[in-house]
Amino acid sequence: MTSKIARFFAENKPATPCLVVDVDQVEARYQALRHALPQARIYYAVKANPAMPVLSRLVELDSCFDAASWEEISFCLSAGAKPESISFGNTVKKVQAIQAAYVAGVRMYAFDCLEELEKIAAHAPGSRVYCRIMVDNEGAEWPLSRKFGTSTESAKELMLKAADLGLDPYGLSFHVGSQQLSAEAYEVAISRVASVFSELADTGLDLRMVNLGGGFPVRYRHDVPGIDHFSQVISHAMTEHFGNALPEMLVEPGRYIVGEAGVVRSEVVLVSQRGRETGPRWVYLDIGRFGGLAETEGEAIRYAIHTSRDGSPVGPVAIAGPTCDGADIMYEKAPYELPLSLESGEQIELHSAGAYISTYCSQSFNGFQPLEEYYI
Repeated sequence: MTSKIARFFAENKPATPCLVVDVDQVEARYQALRHALPQARIYYAVKANPAMPVLSRLVELDSCFDAASWEEISFCLSAGAKPESISFGNTVKKVQAIQAAYVAGVRMYAFDCLEELEKIAAHAPGSRVYCRIMVDNEGAEWPLSRKFGTSTESAKELMLKAADLGLDPYGLSFHVGSQQLSAEAYEVAISRVASVFSELADTGLDLRMVNLGGGFPVRYRHDVPGIDHFSQVISHAMTEHFGNALPEMLVEPGRYIVGEAGVVRSEVVLVSQRGRETGPRWVYLDIGRFGGLAETEGEAIRYAIHTSRDGSPVGPVAIAGPTCDGADIMYEKAPYELPLSLESGEQIELHSAGAYISTYCSQSFNGFQPLEEYYI
């Protein structure tokens, strides 16, 4: 937690559940990534946190933006982003969304199949396009490999087709999975992309861009490799596989930029053994999977949890949300331990919660309203 957030909690005592984001920390992370990968243009993944204070600060820093919908594009434009700085990075887009983006001046689009490519050609003529290839997400705590991407063989055919359709075959992209802990995943993916570049060059088609996606991790309960480590591996792989003919590089960080800038404060609603002599205590919070903690599905993302009683004796717990849905359980298998003295009415904090919280909130499941957000 930054000193700004700690001071905000102390002075304002906001009702729970709430999310507080230190926008200065967002800027610090952006600058750290820019320093680590100076050869890459940063396209912030808007889906991680589309709050206007975040987008406005990134516009001031001359960031570009990776948008997943027309709505996200409009957020960026409202924040002052130029349309040429926006990539429509979702490979699944409605025709109306493509049309709106094109009218607004957006000229870069992702795709991974012929059908999507033809939609772009029809409704965003002459635009730059890049094809997303499928890569292994091993090492990622939040994999993304099944729904998106095509084979390298298909990518070659599609990029040639893009040229035939009057589009600008700009480059290739991949995503190694969110919260990726292995830098080697980027190295393997870069090797696959380079082979497509080489084979297309032999046909006379020279691609110009590699989009490395996002995936850079943040610290939750345990240390993770730093951005400098990822930078070294990526830079070495690009040089090894492309030599001196390095293409343009794009990265699409989301979690890395905003994750560690945010803290969720929640109230303990109930602590109970539920009449069982064995097994963990159950700790129920006023935020759960339907209130913004969707990434706890499968106990994939494990937030660091802090209480005012830290330092006192602890015991194992299962942690759940407040709704009447039996799926609203965040942690049951993960080895969480919380103070034995923890009681209902006390407040706890989930750290590194700036990404994928506010946008995953349901509107009113069980009548619970979305958590309040504060950007300081």
